[in-house]
Amino acid sequence: MYAERASRLTGAVVWTTVWTTIPSGSDTGLVLPDGCMDLLWREGRLMVAGPDTRAYVPGQAEDLSARWAGVRFAPGTAPAFLGVPAHELRDRRVDLADLWPAARVRRLAARVNAAADPALGLEELALERAARSEPPDPMVPGIVAALDGGRPVAETADELGLSARQLHRRSLTAFGYGPKTLARVLRLQRALALARGGVPFADTAARTGYADQAHLAREVRELAGRPLGRLLGR
Repeated sequence: MYAERASRLTGAVVWTTVWTTIPSGSDTGLVLPDGCMDLLWREGRLMVAGPDTRAYVPGQAEDLSARWAGVRFAPGTAPAFLGVPAHELRDRRVDLADLWPAARVRRLAARVNAAADPALGLEELALERAARSEPPDPMVPGIVAALDGGRPVAETADELGLSARQLHRRSLTAFGYGPKTLARVLRLQRALALARGGVPFADTAARTGYADQAHLAREVRELAGRPLGRLLGR
């Protein structure tokens, strides 16, 4: 069972899930690329999920019968919190102790474990850390807004007063990949939102900037590893 709510940390989401059984070949727990990074708690262990360029499929051995909680950061905001460029964590799940001193992480894990609700404890940790961290790159909101609005990468760079190389470098640090990949990921999420709302696939493709329905289908398969109909349970 999965549940989420808005976090007190601006732009973030707090989520929880419990998986009791994950049948072989199931899409249960499938995580699609969304431009975000997560601070995770799993049965007493603190971890970080980096930005995905493809669908993440939970491993049977590690995730079976596991309780999870997470704080999902808005795109581009987690690197300032973690003190690590996003591209170093691209397509990875790592222990927080791989990024921060192990003794410190043990103390933080003990705090979260002692909380009445691990999700709340994790959120408190995120709020305290964020208050002491440097702010995210001030260009991040503008980059996300422009690309999520369907603007071309070159136009986005011009609007923000950046060269193509500067935009690429900032995107690697903040999002884990270049602006073209970020634009594809954001467009995928827009398309999925429309399709889940019942918009026909052809209309979904037209409204989200794909050349046609076939183009949408190819992008979904490449980024999600599954056909659009399967993702939507059709």
